[in-house]
Amino acid sequence: MNLARGVGRALRVLHQLEDATLAVFLGVLIVLASLQIALRNFFDTSIPWGGPLLRVLVLWTGLIGAVVASRDHRQISIDAVSRLLSGRARLAVRVLTSAFAAAVSALIGYHATRFVATEFAYESGVTAGIPVWAFQVILPVAFLAIALRYLAALLHDLVRLFGAGEDPFAEAEAPP
Repeated sequence: MNLARGVGRALRVLHQLEDATLAVFLGVLIVLASLQIALRNFFDTSIPWGGPLLRVLVLWTGLIGAVVASRDHRQISIDAVSRLLSGRARLAVRVLTSAFAAAVSALIGYHATRFVATEFAYESGVTAGIPVWAFQVILPVAFLAIALRYLAALLHDLVRLFGAGEDPFAEAEAPP
């Protein structure tokens, strides 16, 4: 299946891009925060735009981290019930939790889209010459990406739970 191989390669590239973006943002966040602390403590000054940039970086890093965590079901969860189950029962619980997570993330993504669209329409503010909505655009993007991840996981698990024969997703997930 060439399509499955192509999808698998595209997903690997997307995952590498997400990981790299997260690493760069986290690195810049750590360096800038450390620099701000050193400048304040030792030179009684700071970078004027450092505080606002740090707030934006925290938002973006946290949401990109959430997208990456949702990739492999590594998000914070309470899974006491699923640890007690095995086989199909565990898979059924995972189907329910994926459906719930996809629905909630899609709802938040929808409302975040409306929020950013309102900020765009009313030109509510500018920071360092950049409209505020440009900093907030990560909100709908991240939550909709998380919703898509959980929707894909839901479909994958439904095929495993109810499907007969081969798993059509198996080849797309295979390592290179």
